[in-house]
Amino acid sequence: MSGQSLLVPGELSPTRSVPGNIRRPEYVGKPAPTPYTGPEVQNPETIEAMRIAGRVAAQAMAEAAKIIAPGVTTDELDKVAHDYMCDHGAYPSTLGYRGFPKSLCTSVNEVICHGIPDSTVLQDGDIVNLDVTAYIGGVHGDNNATYLVGDVDEQSRLLVERTRESLDRAIKAVRPGRQINIIGRVIESYAKRFGYGVVRDFTGHGINSSFHSGLIIPHYDSPHATTVMQPGMTFTIEPMLTLGTHDYDMWDDGWTVVTKDRRRTAQFEHTLVVTDTGAEILTLP
Repeated sequence: MSGQSLLVPGELSPTRSVPGNIRRPEYVGKPAPTPYTGPEVQNPETIEAMRIAGRVAAQAMAEAAKIIAPGVTTDELDKVAHDYMCDHGAYPSTLGYRGFPKSLCTSVNEVICHGIPDSTVLQDGDIVNLDVTAYIGGVHGDNNATYLVGDVDEQSRLLVERTRESLDRAIKAVRPGRQINIIGRVIESYAKRFGYGVVRDFTGHGINSSFHSGLIIPHYDSPHATTVMQPGMTFTIEPMLTLGTHDYDMWDDGWTVVTKDRRRTAQFEHTLVVTDTGAEILTLP
C-alpha cells in the first residue's frame, strides 16, 4: 500500500448548469424523490430507453476516465462527464438528487462511495472510482468503475482487478427463477478468498424511470434477499470490496463514505436487465 495521506474535503466549484431543453428527473429541486410504486419488470419500450441512457452514462464515464492522471482534480472529471451528458441530451442524474451538488461521484482511495468532486488533486498511486448516471428518455442508466492513477502498488491493483472480477461473476449468476441473494453469495464467496471486506450497507438497486426503485441487491449472502428474478427486471450490481473492514464512517457532508480503518476500497457497477437466459448489460459504451 502506498504511503499517501488520507483524503480531506476540498473546495466545491459553482453548480454546473444544464440546458433548459433537457428533461429533468422529477426530484430535481425537491428534498427527496417521490417513492416509486411501479413494477420492477419493465416493458420492451422502457428497456430500449434504458439501453440508450446506459450507453450515454457509460460513454460519459469513459470520456472522464481518459483524463485521469496525477495532477488532475476530481472537479475536472466532473466537468468532462457533465458536458458529455448535456451534449448528448441527458441530465446528470446525481445533480440535485437529495441535494447532491455534482454530476458524478468521485471516490478516491479509502472512499467507499458517494465522494463529491471538488478541488482534490489526484496523486500518483491513487485509485479513483467514477460513478456516472444519465437520465434521458425518462429513464436512468447507472454505472461505475475504479481506475488506477499513475503507478499504483500491487495490493491496490489486485483489489481493483478482483473487484471487477466479482462483478463479472455476479452478472453471470443472474438467471430468471433464481433468488436475488445468489448475487451476493457469489460476490462474498469470491471476496473471502482474498480476505477482502464486502460492504453491506450500500447495495445495488432497482432502476428504471426511478433512480432507486426500492428493490435492494445486497453484495453479501443475505437471507432476506429472496425476491425471485424475472425476465425484464432491471437493477444494478455494484460490489464494494475493501482491503480491511466493511465498517465505515460518514463525512460531515452527509455523502462521503470512508472505510473505518481508512484502508482502500474499490467498486464496479453495471445496470442490467434479466433476460430469458441470463442478463444483458445495459451500460456498455
